[in-house]
Amino acid sequence: MLVKIYEENPNFREVAKVVEILKNGGIIIYPTDTVYGIGCDITNSKAVEKIARYKNIQVEKSNMSFICSDLSHLADFTRPIPNNIFKLIKSYLPGPFTFILNASSNVPKYFKGKKKTVGIRIPDNEIILEIVRQLGNPILSTSVHDEDEILEYTTDPELIHEKFGDWVDVVIDGGFGGNIPSTVIDCTDNEPVLIRQGKGELK
Repeated sequence: MLVKIYEENPNFREVAKVVEILKNGGIIIYPTDTVYGIGCDITNSKAVEKIARYKNIQVEKSNMSFICSDLSHLADFTRPIPNNIFKLIKSYLPGPFTFILNASSNVPKYFKGKKKTVGIRIPDNEIILEIVRQLGNPILSTSVHDEDEILEYTTDPELIHEKFGDWVDVVIDGGFGGNIPSTVIDCTDNEPVLIRQGKGELK
């Protein structure tokens, strides 16, 4: 199913339909402020496993991150954050950044394994933020990759639907996506470390 939702004023009914799909264990493809993402409700282990199988990875060894609607989720899924790190995160979110943080015991067990960290995203995109708000908890985030040798990410939602429509429950058309991923910063220690330079520019 391909659903058109406008970022300027996301249609409440269309968002509610997507949220219902997520609550029922569905998988969605959605726009962010960088590339299109594949996601599901982080509390649904079967949906998480389905995404992991598709990407041929083990959940506990994956680098999939959580999309949150605001900074209040940090307290839910991460250990206490030093003030300097919290100020850094606050100054860059919402935005095209993924912050790697120490995971709390609230992170579903199947994500952790030997890993004690979690990636947190708050994209500057009202469509996905409204979906997460209505759902009431974060959704899983992993990028939609392209098999093209030059373009790493598929940017056209209609092409994404052609490719993934039989596998996911809904593709949200929020306009053309970008092809530069988020900037990844490791904040598990007192000093942040740049892991991947993406769209987000550190000042």
